[in-house]
Amino acid sequence: MALPPRPVYTWYMTRRDLAKLAGSTVLLQRQAVAADTPKYTGALDGFLDKVNGAGFDPVLFTHKLYESAALKLSFQAQNRRDAEQWQKNLRAKITELLGGFPQKRSPLLSQTLEVREYAGYRREKFVFQSRPDAWVLGYLLTPKPAKVPQPAMICVPGHGRGVDDIVGIDDKGQDRTVKEGYEYDFAIQVVEHGMAALAIEPMAFGCRRDPLTKAHNLTASACQPAAGAALLLGQTMIGWRVYDVMRTIDWMETRPELDAHRIGCMGISGGGTCTTFASALEPRIRTAMISGYLNTFRDCIMSVSHCIDNYVPGILNWAEMYDVAGLIAPRPLFVESGERDNIFPIAASRASFDRVKKIYEVFGAAALTEQETFDGPHSFWGKRGLPFLAKHLDV
Repeated sequence: MALPPRPVYTWYMTRRDLAKLAGSTVLLQRQAVAADTPKYTGALDGFLDKVNGAGFDPVLFTHKLYESAALKLSFQAQNRRDAEQWQKNLRAKITELLGGFPQKRSPLLSQTLEVREYAGYRREKFVFQSRPDAWVLGYLLTPKPAKVPQPAMICVPGHGRGVDDIVGIDDKGQDRTVKEGYEYDFAIQVVEHGMAALAIEPMAFGCRRDPLTKAHNLTASACQPAAGAALLLGQTMIGWRVYDVMRTIDWMETRPELDAHRIGCMGISGGGTCTTFASALEPRIRTAMISGYLNTFRDCIMSVSHCIDNYVPGILNWAEMYDVAGLIAPRPLFVESGERDNIFPIAASRASFDRVKKIYEVFGAAALTEQETFDGPHSFWGKRGLPFLAKHLDV
């Protein structure tokens, strides 16, 4: 049998093909060289063996300074009498560092904007004047049915879309049926545990932002210009937000369906910051839940990039974060932290809580503070915390 004829190829390499082949070869050679060349990291590349590399690390520099931080009012008391005097002294100093609070409280001028009914609760949207030219928006969620007057938790969101994100409103302004995001609609969870939830919009979040920030997106915070302005004025964003919590309690006292003697405060992340300082300084807060915040200034605020709204000038001359939380004693306090939280490291959260617990022990109230750590990231949990709040508000 005759073999089939050999195929005849008619393709010839043109000059263009030859140029492409040469270009590909050059590109492969460059990529090979790049893979073997260390990435440029800065002006000290190749010189680190000649200098003290650690001396160019600003975080290590601040940690060295921390070692000699005065912490003049850190907790040292051995008995309740001395502990109470310590609280009095530190509260005064913290109030000063935050920038102080107005001596005269302006009229609230409260106005209800909307009321909506749901299967398990009623939601009222309202506004009030916290101080001249500064207004607060809030949602009051009250469980149905419920005995009046009702205990209430002030709920403070962290960075994100603001208060909408904890009362079940999505990014289109519509009601959602699934709890999601890192805050998991925790104000609704409060109502589901039999307490009223008073969710407020923090300064520089949500609807309390300037037009330039609002133009970016729903999650862009206005902390950068506003908190920076506060510092320029000798005040702080934390102080402004704490005062809003105080005025929220003033508003609650005008509502007969709410029990002014059974008030709590809770928040996640930046809301946890506000909860910590507000509960430390406002004696009308009966119980508190700090989620995703309690740590040490050294291991979180000094070591990881945080928003400018976290900073209190000079606070480490007087106290650490656990000292601030210790001002809540002996009122019931629940703390929760994610074991995979990458901005509030879990080891420091545990160590800080241990220091808080020792303060409670001096007050004879060790049973009134608890911590839960969970296998999760920076997020709200609430498994043990919400029943703890309900118990201590006599729900």
